[in-house]
Amino acid sequence: DKLVTEKAGFTSKFTITGQTYTRKMDSIIINAVAGIGSTINKFCTDLRLLASLKELEEPFAKNQIGSSAMPYKRNPMRSERCCSLARHLISLTASPVHTHANQWFERTLDDSANRRIVIAEAFLTADILLNTAQNIMQGMVVYPKVIEKHILEELPFMATENLLMSMVKAGADRQECHEKLRVLSVEAGKQVKELGKSNDMLQRISADEYFAPIHQLLSDIVNPSNFIGRAPQQVEKFIKEEVLLEIESYRLSFDKEAPKLNV
Repeated sequence: DKLVTEKAGFTSKFTITGQTYTRKMDSIIINAVAGIGSTINKFCTDLRLLASLKELEEPFAKNQIGSSAMPYKRNPMRSERCCSLARHLISLTASPVHTHANQWFERTLDDSANRRIVIAEAFLTADILLNTAQNIMQGMVVYPKVIEKHILEELPFMATENLLMSMVKAGADRQECHEKLRVLSVEAGKQVKELGKSNDMLQRISADEYFAPIHQLLSDIVNPSNFIGRAPQQVEKFIKEEVLLEIESYRLSFDKEAPKLNV
């Protein structure tokens, strides 16, 4: 056993098997491969949602047609394809479980035809998913000005807790201040949702003498950098301490050129 294992290039072996290894191993492997589909599906779903807000886009070829019906559209076709294929990959996890569960004693031959289809499809699907995801990530376009616009639209609402704490520090009663902020938030919300106007929450606070103690501090309180916490440092740490270390062993096998796709 040890000699055959070494000659075959494996570093470990099953301690006990019958004529074949347990078909539960197929289930474990396909579930791991399906995890690729789950991750890419989540990433591409978020990208599609952000693309609908025009905050970012996947790569778009010069003469690419985004929609055959509406010329202006730039559908995230790569991401849509990824979500579709990922759904198929995830669905393949059910078959190996049933194959393992329905084996008679050590093994029966009803596993063979199923495995030839499922295992091959799982790896082929994962392969094209990874290629497409790489193409998306290497050509993704981000629109900072649109992101900034959306942040500034919601920032007055996001800042209400900070406004409340600043007022309390200045000597205001917390419950009274909370109620005034709630009323102003509802009024500003109506301007946005019912009248289609801009969020005027900060203007309302500036015009209300009750908030005079923090009028001079408003620009600092609603500075967007106050609401991101340690996100930049966390991203850098995650990339340095986990991502780069994880991919280092595969660096030599990386494609030198980005995958080319026809859409």
